[in-house]
Amino acid sequence: MTTIVQHQAALRAGPTTSADLVDAALARIEAPQGEGARVFTHVYADQARAAARAADKLRAAGLSRSAIDGLPISIKDLFDVAGETTLAGSVVLQGEPAASESAVIVKRLQAAGAVLVGKTNMTEFAYSGLGINPHYGTPKNPWDRATGRIPGGSSAGAAVSVSDAMAVAGIGSDTGGSVRIPAALCGLTGFKPTARRVSTRGALPLSVNLDSIGPIAASVACCAQLDAILAGDDASPLVAARLAGLRLAVPTTVVLDGMDAHVATSFAASLTRLSAAGALVTEIAVPAFSESQAINAKGGFTAAEAWAWHRALIARASERYDPRVVSRIARGEAMSAADYIDLLGARTRWIAEVEATIAGYDALLLPTVPVVAPVIADLVASDEAYFRANGLILRNPTMINFLDGCALSLPCQAPGSAPVGLMVAGPALSDKRILAIGLAIEARLRNAP
Repeated sequence: MTTIVQHQAALRAGPTTSADLVDAALARIEAPQGEGARVFTHVYADQARAAARAADKLRAAGLSRSAIDGLPISIKDLFDVAGETTLAGSVVLQGEPAASESAVIVKRLQAAGAVLVGKTNMTEFAYSGLGINPHYGTPKNPWDRATGRIPGGSSAGAAVSVSDAMAVAGIGSDTGGSVRIPAALCGLTGFKPTARRVSTRGALPLSVNLDSIGPIAASVACCAQLDAILAGDDASPLVAARLAGLRLAVPTTVVLDGMDAHVATSFAASLTRLSAAGALVTEIAVPAFSESQAINAKGGFTAAEAWAWHRALIARASERYDPRVVSRIARGEAMSAADYIDLLGARTRWIAEVEATIAGYDALLLPTVPVVAPVIADLVASDEAYFRANGLILRNPTMINFLDGCALSLPCQAPGSAPVGLMVAGPALSDKRILAIGLAIEARLRNAP
């Protein structure tokens, strides 16, 4: 896939223009045989063409606003855009007041010169890791499209907009893996930052304790460039860590359970390659991981905080929700204030325990998702299959959200085979280090025989 750096080089050299890139992206979105109708809930065709022309004029004058200046970017349909009603993949909010101002991250993207091509489809209200949406359709995973497999969620359209070259990058949210899961299942790179680094103002919330905002793109460097813009950070170039001597921990508690054969083989091959490059790959037990399910047995922060936001809306329009989403939100109604306070304390203790366990290591390595993308029709047909797959697919990424950490997912499968994500994770505010390690790992996995 073409990276941000490669696109900018082509723009500077003159073989292409921003107008050309945006026209090509819009053509793919509008192609009747493509996934565009299921990927996008709103397309900004006229605005995007105007923004692209403006970027070309600035470039001709020798001006560049950022690494993404003039590039087509998609945004998930839970970010406010001034003058529009934010729908968050639902029909329940149709007719509600329009946003008075754009989300912070939308303003930052526009200030950086991003050409916003549209809002992308998602699991309703971001409450599932599968990407299935009964209201607007479910975009098909680019792998094995004939069968029709899930793209992963909740940032489903964000991932497919990138895989199908409808955008150079997609911006999503990640409460329990919603950036990393679709990146992993679609063969892309996704980054979940430490939540506090990127403002969520103007993003429709799922869990105020867990929500984070990050990019899905072609490479680690792309994600780092976008992350700096989203966070308002210094955009200094990312320098790869040195693999030799890196201490990389592979947790053996919970996160390796239930792997299918392809994921297990791809993950093991990746570890072998990293070891051969001099990385010190060590399996470790992380006992706290086995406690996560019990700590969140009543629904966790997501159910409690989603219920608080949705309860009035559910009271008047529950029948308009996806039944599989509203049933999960409704679990929060049974949680008491004492349950919530207990959860806050349990999380603090859990984070301290995990951080102590991993303190001697530079990063954690684990499969992003333990299985390849399931078939859409199988999950639509069965509640049991849907919820079983959802729990399994969310399990590993959710650990990092609960840790208040940061994580990359990058492709690690053999060329031509089903996409598999390798997660590179660390504790809170180790973002730059994880990105640097991810850049080194990416180079090794892409260049190794």
